[in-house]
Amino acid sequence: MSDDKKEAKPKKAKAAGDAGEAKGPKGPPPSKTEEKRAEKKAKGKGGAAATGPATSTQSETTRAKALALTAGEKYVPRAKKRYHDVVRKELIDKFAYKNPMQVPKLDKIVINMGVGETTADTKKIQSAVRDLTMIAGQKPVVTKARVAISNFKVRENMPLGCKVTLRKDRMYDFLDRLVTIALPRVRDFRGVSPKSFDGRGNFSMGLKEHIVFPEIDYDKIETVWGMDITICTTAKTDEEAQALLSGFQMPFTK
Repeated sequence: MSDDKKEAKPKKAKAAGDAGEAKGPKGPPPSKTEEKRAEKKAKGKGGAAATGPATSTQSETTRAKALALTAGEKYVPRAKKRYHDVVRKELIDKFAYKNPMQVPKLDKIVINMGVGETTADTKKIQSAVRDLTMIAGQKPVVTKARVAISNFKVRENMPLGCKVTLRKDRMYDFLDRLVTIALPRVRDFRGVSPKSFDGRGNFSMGLKEHIVFPEIDYDKIETVWGMDITICTTAKTDEEAQALLSGFQMPFTK
């Protein structure tokens, strides 16, 4: 009997100790080692949740706040909204159109990327297609050689570049990113030339480095390529086309 009583006493003491730990605040403050242990335990329990779902939910909430779309509302590009709210009125006041259908608008944007390095390494075209897909948001078409040219080591049907045609919302999104983000990042940029119109309301320009777009990670690319951008409009004259692109804040030189 005496041995059972002796064994029961430590259990009561232990239970009392657990109760004291549960009460916590009434006892002395925890030491630094105890605080570190508690932090490690908290990290071990909630580490996976902190690195996984927490970041994704945070990005989703920020995107939802940025878009701020109500139920049933469709996404409208910022450049498209600016065209209907601001640019159309400015063009009507400037050129005095009698019919609203006469107001010029964007038709399409064609992006062409030449990859001459494919004559030495045919795998270069794959990275070019990947980069142009990230820039345009649409998979491009691979352009191939029609005729073999021995002086340039070009064989028939050899891939030499890629191109993509953007229309509707993707066209407005690309133009917005080009004007507000890509062109200001060009080295020693002083504006685009107003002489690059073809006489029928179409504007063409070139970029020497495709890394000016924020979608491209400079540390992961293999080669820097140039690209040709052609903006096709329904304008009949170069003056109307320039006024249209100026309404989208295209930085023309004076």
